[in-house]
Amino acid sequence: MPDLPIAFEIGSMVVVVAILLADLVIVSRRSHEPTMRESGLWVGFYVGLALLFALAMLVFAGGDASGQFLAGWLTEYSLSIDNLFVFVIIMARFAVPKPIQQAVLMMGIIIALVLRGVFILLGARLIEDFSWIFYLFGAWLIWTAIQQVREDHDGEEQEDSFIVRLLRRRVRVTDTYDGIRLRTHVDGQRHFTPMLVVLVAIGTTDLLFALDSIPAIFGITESAFIVFTANVFALMGLRQLYFLLGGLLERLIYLKYGIALILAFIGVKLVLHALHENELPFLNGGQHVEWAPEIGTWTSLAVIVVAIGGATLASLVRMRHEPVDRRPVER
Repeated sequence: MPDLPIAFEIGSMVVVVAILLADLVIVSRRSHEPTMRESGLWVGFYVGLALLFALAMLVFAGGDASGQFLAGWLTEYSLSIDNLFVFVIIMARFAVPKPIQQAVLMMGIIIALVLRGVFILLGARLIEDFSWIFYLFGAWLIWTAIQQVREDHDGEEQEDSFIVRLLRRRVRVTDTYDGIRLRTHVDGQRHFTPMLVVLVAIGTTDLLFALDSIPAIFGITESAFIVFTANVFALMGLRQLYFLLGGLLERLIYLKYGIALILAFIGVKLVLHALHENELPFLNGGQHVEWAPEIGTWTSLAVIVVAIGGATLASLVRMRHEPVDRRPVER
């Protein structure tokens, strides 16, 4: 793992938390549907911030640490964009009013950060105590890649999760929203608003995506600090990206194949790493498998960039040559 100065780690965390809190204050005071220009400026700001952080890591920790952060950030960013497909479905399914969608997304991002923080701590401990966990991580990512190719992002046919259905049966929920409030009064009685159901749906979605994203980035770096910061920078700006892309999300039809390629590549990389560091007594007599190669950080970064760039470019070319009447209708 890269040797990062303690002062750099502490200072970075303070700055990141301050930015997140400032963003939260802005959303709570100005809950509205941002314009394309506003969304574009914020997305550009957060992407630039991530690149500046990578440059700072290059200065303080060297090229390998910086490369690990970039590869991890791009991986998490691509998975976060995939997460946006589900957010689009949730927003449409529960008819979330546009003026409060920004606040809903911010709460979803906070939930995702908390869940991923827990998974990072658990993952780091497992890696430290049980090196064979890489076999499980690798197999899980390869299976997830296969499911990614097979699944359909069209949410019109998808059903609510078991937790959401259970919540609807057990809790009194109104038919209309009351801003971003979770509870409201109806005929003198306290009822929950649909906001509760939306947050539960987003929370369960975040949990499922954390199960994929954390093993994926641990395949790039074993540094818990880099894993967490890459996740934070990937999630920052996701709210604005939702409004910037809009209906374009549904037209990036090849993006899921690029993401599947990344997950499969990292899954194979994890299995090879596990073989190289093998300590299982029933495999090769508990000895390291010498022929298993270690895939470097910069190779991983190149594969990630090519996969996402190629999938996005192919989707845009397909969209350009597709008849207008066959394109997905924007919600």
